[in-house]
Amino acid sequence: MNHDYQKDISGCGLTGLISRKRRRIGGADIVKSLCLMTDRGNGLGAGYAAYGIYPEFKDFYAFHIMFDEPSVRWTLEEYLKNNYHIEKIEEIPTSPVKAIPIAPLLVRYFVTPLRDKMAGDIQEADFVVNTVMKVNSEIEGAYIFSSGKNMGAFKGVGNPRDIAEFFRIEEYEGWTWTAHTRFPTNTPGWWGGAHPFTLLDWSIVHNGEISSYGINKRYLEMFGYKLTLLTDTEVAAYMLDLLIRRQGLDIPSACLVLAAPFWKKIDSLPEGEREALTALRQTYGSALLNGPFSILFGHSKGLVGINDRIKLRPLVAATKDDVTYMASEESAIRAICPAPDKVWAPRAGDPVIVNLED
Repeated sequence: MNHDYQKDISGCGLTGLISRKRRRIGGADIVKSLCLMTDRGNGLGAGYAAYGIYPEFKDFYAFHIMFDEPSVRWTLEEYLKNNYHIEKIEEIPTSPVKAIPIAPLLVRYFVTPLRDKMAGDIQEADFVVNTVMKVNSEIEGAYIFSSGKNMGAFKGVGNPRDIAEFFRIEEYEGWTWTAHTRFPTNTPGWWGGAHPFTLLDWSIVHNGEISSYGINKRYLEMFGYKLTLLTDTEVAAYMLDLLIRRQGLDIPSACLVLAAPFWKKIDSLPEGEREALTALRQTYGSALLNGPFSILFGHSKGLVGINDRIKLRPLVAATKDDVTYMASEESAIRAICPAPDKVWAPRAGDPVIVNLED
């Protein structure tokens, strides 16, 4: 029998950082951190998301769109022109990379909804979400992969360094960054399937497998979400939008839904706390994410890290001055912060919640 050593990398690598004081940090740091974990992926996907990168267009939704064929662009733009004011259109700047010989057409649009198209009492954010769902499910060959304000996602098929060079990540500056290198196991490696997954200002990077995907998908479809991207991580992005933006849960409560304590633990809690957690689990049972996972999710007001309730995937956090770092490996943090003030491994299901200062 062959007993050659093989590293157990537990699939995928993620990293993120946030400056609570909104200091804009160049992309070189997040690239260096992610590239240290290149061996956690297999070249079938990598990506970056950043907040604060479009200050001159901060009041516009930044639609990052990939097209399988250039001709699809005109169909999409006709739809946008009928529903949005378009402030600016440009191809996303890229550089030639030998390892990426073929890529989709990548275009970004800075837009605001036309008021006369928002019938009834529909909210602006719901209008934008409906646009993302419609385009991604009905306009074949077009995919909106980023749709927030003053933020953007950049992702594709390749290693972390390939994708960083292709999208010229080091030219951007943001106060929050998340990044991911992918090792797909039971879902395809394609440009739209790379992480981060986004909706409005939510951006998700994920290591693990969401075995409750089928239940989560059916639950989200009850509220009008359309899951078309062939990967389990998509449910996490939409679930956060549903729980926090649409149903009004605060972030700690939403985390308790996604990584709910076991009933045995709930039963041992004091009465008031026990009743509250019982109500959450009974109300949002179909929103529980089952299976091994660690997740970083960014949003316009902060960054959150959380892992599953028995910690089957790694997550390490650290702080230095006003910056908080989170990653799959401590070495990925120390690559860009050699002497942190504090380093810790969050407990199972215990979120690390960092908010931007006002």
